[in-house]
Amino acid sequence: MDRLLYVAMTGARAAQRAQAITSHNLANVSTTGFRAVRESMVAQPVAGEGQPTRVLAVSGQAGWDARQGPVIETGRSLDVAIQGPGWLAVQAPDGSEAYTRNGNLRVTPDGLLETANGHLVLGNGGPVSLPPFESLFIGNDGQISIVPLGQPAESQVVVDRLRLVDPDPQALSADGQGLYRLPDGEEALPDPAVRVASGQLESSNVNVAETLVRMIELARSYEMQVRAMHTAEQNDAAAAQLMRLGG
Repeated sequence: MDRLLYVAMTGARAAQRAQAITSHNLANVSTTGFRAVRESMVAQPVAGEGQPTRVLAVSGQAGWDARQGPVIETGRSLDVAIQGPGWLAVQAPDGSEAYTRNGNLRVTPDGLLETANGHLVLGNGGPVSLPPFESLFIGNDGQISIVPLGQPAESQVVVDRLRLVDPDPQALSADGQGLYRLPDGEEALPDPAVRVASGQLESSNVNVAETLVRMIELARSYEMQVRAMHTAEQNDAAAAQLMRLGG
């Protein structure tokens, strides 16, 4: 059968995969700190006999968009937005260290600080543990101060500091659970240059308009590849009929 069928088939498969990634981005347009996943396609020459006149469409390695998302004011003391480069270190479900830009924090009944997704926030010596408090304040350097329960406002004490890091973005990879990790379980060193803003949250960096346009482009590309496969089928049927007539 003509190689056109295989070329069109790989094109349709790559377009379908890219459409799934684009739909995933659109579904997370309201997810705090979400980083858009980037899809890519590469051309791979068709191997075999004959002239190398055709190529296959192969899905390339997916990356992610490192641009900062819009920051919104919440006024909530447990909300923090990282200003510029940097990440908040958290404990992943498997106990390893991972990183997120989701600064929507909360306190568990046991006094542990965690993200809205249930990941424990790391401090100087492990997960941040807070005693009962009247009020809480997170400084620009990640320092966590509280007024202990039953104490006057001037009785402010420092309890811990958020573990803020700034590893090379090229070395980070998404784990599919909204977290980012370094290869081989490596842990980034705390970076004192990373700053946070209390009472703010960073929104998703997904551009809705661009994402919708991309979905339309991919849908048309998929339809074009399907039509090409149909054309290859018709050509094959016509060639078979000619061979029968010739016989």
